[in-house]
Amino acid sequence: MKDLFKGCWTIPNLLSFIRILLIPVFAYLYYNDMKVEAVAVLAASGLSDMFDGKIARRFNQISALGKVLDPVADKLTQITIAVMLLLDFKDAENKMINAFGWVFLVFLIKEAVMLIGGLVMLLLNIRPGAAEIYGKLATTVFYVGMTLIIAIGPEVGALNELLGFQMPALLTGIIVVISAIMTLVAFASYMPETFRQFKEYFDNRKAEKSAK
Repeated sequence: MKDLFKGCWTIPNLLSFIRILLIPVFAYLYYNDMKVEAVAVLAASGLSDMFDGKIARRFNQISALGKVLDPVADKLTQITIAVMLLLDFKDAENKMINAFGWVFLVFLIKEAVMLIGGLVMLLLNIRPGAAEIYGKLATTVFYVGMTLIIAIGPEVGALNELLGFQMPALLTGIIVVISAIMTLVAFASYMPETFRQFKEYFDNRKAEKSAK
């Protein structure tokens, strides 16, 4: 744990921390039907997520804490968005939107499993790996797709009245399903390395016991 905080005072880590602080702000705004403001907060969160990795690589500010803090910020943000949209979709009058609402359970289950798994790894002193390309792509698709839905989705869109336009229900459902598929692909991409790390840990423990 001591090594986890070595060299942690970096701009990317600050951006990740700000993203975590923006989560309750987004939830409050969305819950209180201030969805235009919620869209702005979500967009700012997504942009900070995009830039923190670029800054870390460009200025050599990659840190052990950043490798943990960045995915935690992503997962907490995605869980919050999924919960908010699940509730909205369940209450929608449009039957198609109502049906697609249950797809958000995929996001919630996947993120809950990864958060619990990551916590177990840290408790066992196993360093979770950095995000794979599939994970980064899935996060980008999720942020873009959910921001569009919150902005112009049928019944839930913050800008529908202002623009006089809303996204078709079928397109909304397709975006949700594509995001869910990308999420499952990303989840599967983490499994081989995660299993390898657990196997290595338990093999080492077994070897230590045998040596005694």
